[in-house]
Amino acid sequence: MVQIEKYGHGGDLQTAEQEFGKQEWLDFSANINPLGPPETVVAKLHQELGRMIHYPDPGHRRFRHALAQKLGVPAEWLLIGNGAAECMALALQHLAVKKVGVLYPCFSEYTELSGKYGADVSGIYGAAPSYKPKREEVEALIRSSELVFIGTPNNPTGVIYSQEELLAFAEAAQAAGTWLVVDEAFLDFAEPHRQFTLLPALARFSRVLLIRSMTKMYAIPGLRLGYTLAHPDVIEGMRTKQITWSVNQLALIAGEACLAEDEYVVCTRELIKRERQHMSQFIADRLGWDVTAGEANFLLIRLPKGMSAEWMQEKLGRRGILIRSCSMYPGLAPEHIRVAVRTRVENDRLLMGFADVIEQEERSS
Repeated sequence: MVQIEKYGHGGDLQTAEQEFGKQEWLDFSANINPLGPPETVVAKLHQELGRMIHYPDPGHRRFRHALAQKLGVPAEWLLIGNGAAECMALALQHLAVKKVGVLYPCFSEYTELSGKYGADVSGIYGAAPSYKPKREEVEALIRSSELVFIGTPNNPTGVIYSQEELLAFAEAAQAAGTWLVVDEAFLDFAEPHRQFTLLPALARFSRVLLIRSMTKMYAIPGLRLGYTLAHPDVIEGMRTKQITWSVNQLALIAGEACLAEDEYVVCTRELIKRERQHMSQFIADRLGWDVTAGEANFLLIRLPKGMSAEWMQEKLGRRGILIRSCSMYPGLAPEHIRVAVRTRVENDRLLMGFADVIEQEERSS
């Protein structure tokens, strides 16, 4: 059976071409802003291409100070990284923990990176429809671990933790002496009144790290840009582990330009909200499949029994459409898939692809 997640993630077009042949892909396997990078950011990159002949600032000072001003925090509370993944790796390297806790299902890098840096991983499981473990179970995991990863909105479910829940987890971590790493890579896609975060209370919690991504909202995954918010002592410790020049010149230029794109962000949120509802309604009402009511720019879907994720992935791959199999996620079933939320024309092509696959199967049976 075909599986295109050769390296454990979506967006692997090279593997897709090896499996299905070279073609123009409609990629729903990676959760990137369907509007593409802001035009002003692309123009700025063209304008500054000549700066490739210079080393990037190893202290990331211009971008870090601009980002600090945007977020309303001191620059000393920020570390800039080569994507959110490097930020997670630097946290694990600096904190040197041996017992990591995760909330399944969750982003695979929590487990992968923890193993690479010598930590044992234990997890708890949340049940459908939200896939959120009970609060008391999370707090018990915090007490029994040295570090716990929590994603909000969680990947692959898109489910958000409330402000009350996050504060309870932070207080439990502070009391237990456990590090709490909150992955907010997709938080920008949630509606403003639903963007629950510990950032306003970060000064109270020296054991909390917030990790964010610039690549998802601004559609620059090829440049790799993310950052960590935490107590200055933690930030400095992570910085001592960071490879010099890990964040490239063009990523820093793009990041600074992205900070001015307020209208672009608003338009993106409106698009994602509208299209997520459109897709969810079609999948639930027309196809009769289960859809998790997430709040990010993707949907977790459970296919009916008898239709595996890999089977659907192959059927759509032959049609030039890529989706993410979630069958390998602990806590999910062989029928689970994840699809990005894109533009109406693209989304309708996916939905019609689903319907076409089902129709063909019914005719052949």
